[in-house]
Amino acid sequence: MQVKKYSGELVPFNGDALRHSLSRSGANNDQVNEVYSSVLGEIYDGISTRELYQLAFDTLKTVRNSFAARYSLKKALRDLGPEGFYFEKYISHLLRSIGYESTTGQTVQGHAVSHELDVVAYKDGKLMTAECKFRNDIDAKISVTTAMYYLSRFKDISGIDYNFFGKKLQFQEGWLITNAYFTSDSIDFATYYGINLLSWDYPKENSIKRRVDKAVFYPVTCLTTLSDLEEQQLLKNQLILVKDIVNNPDKLDILGLNKERKEKVLKEATELLDYKVEEEY
Repeated sequence: MQVKKYSGELVPFNGDALRHSLSRSGANNDQVNEVYSSVLGEIYDGISTRELYQLAFDTLKTVRNSFAARYSLKKALRDLGPEGFYFEKYISHLLRSIGYESTTGQTVQGHAVSHELDVVAYKDGKLMTAECKFRNDIDAKISVTTAMYYLSRFKDISGIDYNFFGKKLQFQEGWLITNAYFTSDSIDFATYYGINLLSWDYPKENSIKRRVDKAVFYPVTCLTTLSDLEEQQLLKNQLILVKDIVNNPDKLDILGLNKERKEKVLKEATELLDYKVEEEY
């Protein structure tokens, strides 16, 4: 059986990969088998990856909302768009969760020209900057030309003293971060020139998906009990993380939810944070 990717390419259906992703939703073995069997009965030759995802998502949701929420992480990151502003905020929060001081939307003067920096962060005496490449396409890849362009930008701001976080510092690390994928050429180029990369699946042992699962750092766009408009309203009010509303339930009041709906949202959010995904990949 063939599955059609977003690009139009046909690839063989991978049942093991589907089972694995279902198991990482938090569902137990019996629940995974039940969902898998249900999905298997609905798919057809040439089904799109989008349809396959939706089938699995809808079936998981009938079992438990938080399973579907965790399963939807990749889509939830894309829902931080359409322009990537909230993705930059999300990455800044993610860095803070591992001990960085962090800020977004800074402009600095380089040797030749000025530069807008998506994220600036500081930890252990090192100042770093990150350029965030947000993509809406499911199979989008960041090419080597993007890494080349970023290298020239980083060189232009290197060796200059800047005032950040109450200190006079120079940039020592440059990061290229995306919710999508990197091509093999972009990885080879970045590795050779010392550019740090972070994507949905790279580096394998410390990718975005691994960092998020490890730190239960889920965006509010994961929540299935909220509408798209409600999620956007939370984002506009700088409520980006599920943790934000679990730790401060009253922040949900801006949505005007009735008591029953608010309890459903908080139940899903709490369950989402309570389950730790296994480290095995």
